[in-house]
Amino acid sequence: MHPPPPAAGVAMDFGQNSLFGYMEDLQELTIIERPVRRSLKTPEEIERLTVDEDLSDIERAVYLLSSGQDIQGTSVIANLPFLMRQNPTETLRRVLPKVREALHVAGVEMQLTAAVAFLTILQEESVSVHTYAHSFLQVILLHLEQRDTGVSNAWLETLLAVIEVLPKETLRHEILNPLVSKAQLSQTVQSRLVSCKILGKLTNKFDAHTIKREILPLVKSLCQDVEYEVRSCMCRQLENIAQGIGTELTKSVVLPELIELSRDEGSSVRLAAFETLVNLLDIFDTDDRSQTILPLVKSFCEKSFKADESILISLSFHLGKLCHGLYGILTPDQHLRFLEFYKKLCTLGLQQENGHNLENQIPPQVLEQEKKYTSVRKNCAYNFPAMIVFVDPKNFHMELYSTFFCLCHDPEVPVRYTIAICFYEVSKLLNSGIYLIQKELITLLQDESLEVLDALVEHLPEILELMSTGGESSVQENKLSSLPDLIPALTAAEQRAAASLKWRTHEKLLQKYACLPQIISSDQIYYRFLQRMFTIMMTNNVLPVQKAASRTLCVFLRYNRKQEQRHEVIQKLIEQLGQGKSYWNRLRFLDTCEFIIEIFSKSFFCKYFFLPAIELTHDPVANVRMKLCYLLPKVKSTLKIPADKHLLQQLEMCVRKLLCQEKDKDVLAIVKRTVLELDRMEMSMDAFQKKFYEKDLLDQEKEREELLLLEMEQLEKEKQQNDGRPLSDKIFDKKRKEIKKSKLIRSQSFNNQAFHAKYGNLEKSASKSSTAAYAPSVSGLAKTAVLSLTDDSFRARSASNVPPPYSSNPALPSTSRGTSSTADSKNSGNKDPQPRKAMSKSRKSNP
Repeated sequence: MHPPPPAAGVAMDFGQNSLFGYMEDLQELTIIERPVRRSLKTPEEIERLTVDEDLSDIERAVYLLSSGQDIQGTSVIANLPFLMRQNPTETLRRVLPKVREALHVAGVEMQLTAAVAFLTILQEESVSVHTYAHSFLQVILLHLEQRDTGVSNAWLETLLAVIEVLPKETLRHEILNPLVSKAQLSQTVQSRLVSCKILGKLTNKFDAHTIKREILPLVKSLCQDVEYEVRSCMCRQLENIAQGIGTELTKSVVLPELIELSRDEGSSVRLAAFETLVNLLDIFDTDDRSQTILPLVKSFCEKSFKADESILISLSFHLGKLCHGLYGILTPDQHLRFLEFYKKLCTLGLQQENGHNLENQIPPQVLEQEKKYTSVRKNCAYNFPAMIVFVDPKNFHMELYSTFFCLCHDPEVPVRYTIAICFYEVSKLLNSGIYLIQKELITLLQDESLEVLDALVEHLPEILELMSTGGESSVQENKLSSLPDLIPALTAAEQRAAASLKWRTHEKLLQKYACLPQIISSDQIYYRFLQRMFTIMMTNNVLPVQKAASRTLCVFLRYNRKQEQRHEVIQKLIEQLGQGKSYWNRLRFLDTCEFIIEIFSKSFFCKYFFLPAIELTHDPVANVRMKLCYLLPKVKSTLKIPADKHLLQQLEMCVRKLLCQEKDKDVLAIVKRTVLELDRMEMSMDAFQKKFYEKDLLDQEKEREELLLLEMEQLEKEKQQNDGRPLSDKIFDKKRKEIKKSKLIRSQSFNNQAFHAKYGNLEKSASKSSTAAYAPSVSGLAKTAVLSLTDDSFRARSASNVPPPYSSNPALPSTSRGTSSTADSKNSGNKDPQPRKAMSKSRKSNP
């Protein structure tokens, strides 16, 4: 009999084949470790890298530059800006000469580090311009012509920044005069390329006479250089030169050079000439544009399809600016040709689909060509708003709608992403014709790519507002009622974002959904979106997403027009979050309370959320009590004296209980800080006070809107019962206008002059003595913290001050301002069925 086989995952086969396999694995591990061993330093190397700790920063820098290794010298040069800030005199006297010596034989890394360090010293203004030019300018000029292109460009960038601050005389003697020889054909190509870029920067530093006499001859010479790279580089600098020499010299000197370069044999030179002409269109007058530039542009466009795809990429990018610059001088036939050329670019590459689905079946050159075609269509999408202006928005449906449709349905994500970014601009341009692109909005909302959705959502509230009004701000009826696919598209977009790992897109989408009360009806929000916000708050694992859902839910609640639905939402917030079994839900309830304080009136918060919030002082989890302590100052700010005197007493008792019975040292420390902050707070009075005027007026507007919503609900019921009476329609429209007016008032700023003119005779009833009579000194709580307050005594005292529940919903806790009648309230101090274990210190911090 054979022994039974060992359990899987436990047995080890010591056969010869297996041993050889293990040995091969060990050899592979040895090979992997070899580079690590080579990177370790020997004792001799460590000795050479060790520096005396007693040396000063200057002495250490001098020592390392003199006898250290390259990596140490590079470190010193990178630290040069710090040395200049600390001791500029000694750095220039002792360190900089050593830096010059090191740079003569320096490698690429040290050269790049030095160029960046010199630029940083200039930007930080560690020394005067004169001192900088005397100490650093020659070093920069000496290293401009490096074999490595990256090093040469780094030093050139530093020099161009130095040119901006140097005086004219220094520029003339140190840079312009040597440039005459550096730009000659006898010099290297690299030297002539550097000369082109320096000339483009110098033009703005001298007067027109000097430019014409000393700079323009060099410019002409470089424009006719034998190397196409030099001609192209100089051509791209002509834009800066034209801006420095003025219109007359540009027409007489720069324009002829551009015309000649636009016919150059090198495609890169022609492309540079075309882009420069487009950028300079505003400088030229109508005659130059129609007689000289337009024929060049037409010829360039006609030959572009036969040239390299890079020409088409540049042309498609500048086409919108080109059409804008030529607008007004084109004949109808020329106008149509440019439009047809744009349409052709928008579909470039789409006609060549050959049915291949796998990339390995497509030759690499074809893939590269398709990428270039995608770039062309992406640039066309970028220029689409400019083309709407070119054809006039009134002609959009006839001329450009089919092109817009193709761009929104393009098979490549970058194209759809770009048109999604431009969607808001297109919506503004179309104005009353915005209804034409409603279906494309649905298409982009349903796009499979979250990048496209993220780009569209950025301006989604503005787009929906334009669509709901038809582009007209005075329109009253909602024009989105004819778009039944909008709500399914919005809900599907949110679900796709929730199912992905891109939580920032999900967060942004939820934040933008706060605009929906202005777009769709209250019932549609209640049945299609509000419950979804609850689900996200209860189940999502990403805190920013939960907070975004919480705030949007509060906005939905704010504009809900049915009292029964509002009470249901409030009750669910209190029972499922505030009294939930999970401490995480109770934390989210406190977040929601913070949003309620921000969005609703003070009276609303005090009526429904004040008591459920402060009851969390009994919570068994330290994190919840800690977060409540941070929220208490905002909770206190919602109270008004004397109407909310009984709530203030409740708040005082809760803080007193925390001081007396809190055992967690972290929470107790926050409680003590909160007590001091509460003590410094000044209470708001029922009557208007000068110091709280703006906040009180905003709160009054919020409260007025809330009352208007209740009145509108009542009017809607009456309107349903008496549908034939025209009076109800007038009253209903009046209330709706009042709500819009109150929103406008609340969004406006308040100035002091208006306040003094209208409220200069405020009564003195809100004096400090009356405030002190109602506002208890919370600092006194710390003095009485030695009192023994048990849970039973606290509940017995607080029960006498709890206001009666809302009459229409007995299960919903609420508080009526200005009432002295009290009743027992539901105690939700300990909502969990079992006591929770103490949390670790790492989870006690405020989330």
